[in-house]
Amino acid sequence: MERNEYKAVVEGLLFVSGDEGIDRKQIAQVLEIDSKELDPIINELKQSYASSERGMSIVEYAGSLQFVTKPEHAAFYERLVETPGHATLSQAALETLAIIAYKQPITRSEIEEVRGVKTEKPLQTLSAKGLVKEVGRAEGTGRAILYGTTKAFLEHFGLQSVKELPPLPENIKEENVEQEADLFFSKFQESLSTDE
Repeated sequence: MERNEYKAVVEGLLFVSGDEGIDRKQIAQVLEIDSKELDPIINELKQSYASSERGMSIVEYAGSLQFVTKPEHAAFYERLVETPGHATLSQAALETLAIIAYKQPITRSEIEEVRGVKTEKPLQTLSAKGLVKEVGRAEGTGRAILYGTTKAFLEHFGLQSVKELPPLPENIKEENVEQEADLFFSKFQESLSTDE
């Protein structure tokens, strides 16, 4: 593989690793190269992204490389968050919100156990929109963050408290799960749109 192809793969790895980032050892293993060969590739990518013509930069925190937006563009990102079209939530965020609403207080790992996939990004989205917040810390090793819904969540659904959420059926038939979830999500999307 040529140097430019290695850089392209590293760029893709940084993108898919998201907020968690990826360390140099992992990158070297994926590329099947020595870490000494990797250093110049990463340095070239960092220099390329340091240009004022790029909207992202590559940083290294606690041994992990990741993409970040440039602080000088923060005002534009704030405007994006405030625009009405930005009110929609992804399926992953809606699933995460439903789990939190019914099982709060709940840790990220417990949410991931229910969903079967990582939940870091949906949690960030829900927190940024003010629909969930940290409500405490779990007992035990690591003292994981406990999440719960906010007043904004209740307002969107016209609820006085989470006790007013419809009860979950006791005997859930597999064929009904998708239909019921779609109904919940469509109602939620409607409430977000009408609130704007």
